Formats: sequence, structure tokens, C-alpha cells
Amino acid sequence: MKSVTISTTKQERKAPVAQQQQLPKKTATQKFHVLPLSPCQDPHALITKRAYELHCERGYRHGNALEDWLDAEREILSQYNGQ
Repeated sequence: MKSVTISTTKQERKAPVAQQQQLPKKTATQKFHVLPLSPCQDPHALITKRAYELHCERGYRHGNALEDWLDAEREILSQYNGQ
């Protein structure tokens, strides 16, 4: 077999290096005043805990995870809306 070498006539161009864009510095007015929720205040954690409790109460039956979750969600969110 004959080997073939392919050469190009075009010069390879290197892409220009992008300059790093400087982000605007944050000012005091841009700070967020959101405190992290503790596990006892986090609705997702409460729903998770309650769904597991429902799973236990129902005898650890498999196949009812969605039902347990929706029931727990309904209970927890109704407590939040009632406040």
C-alpha cells in the first residue's frame, strides 16, 4: 500500500483569547437578607418526614410512595396556609 500525506495550504488560525469580563462589584443594596431555614422550618424536610411516618403507619407497604407524599404535602402545606 502506498501512504499518502495530506497537507493544508491554509494557515491555522488560533482563536483570540477572550478577555475575562469583570463583573460589577456588589453594592450594599444588592445583598439578600434571606436566612437559611432550619430543618424544622423547611417545608420539604417536614413533608419528607411526614411521608415516612405515613409509610410506617400503613405498614411499610410498597407502591404507595406517591400517595404518602401527596398526603403529607397536603397536611404540611395546609398548616403553612393556616398561619
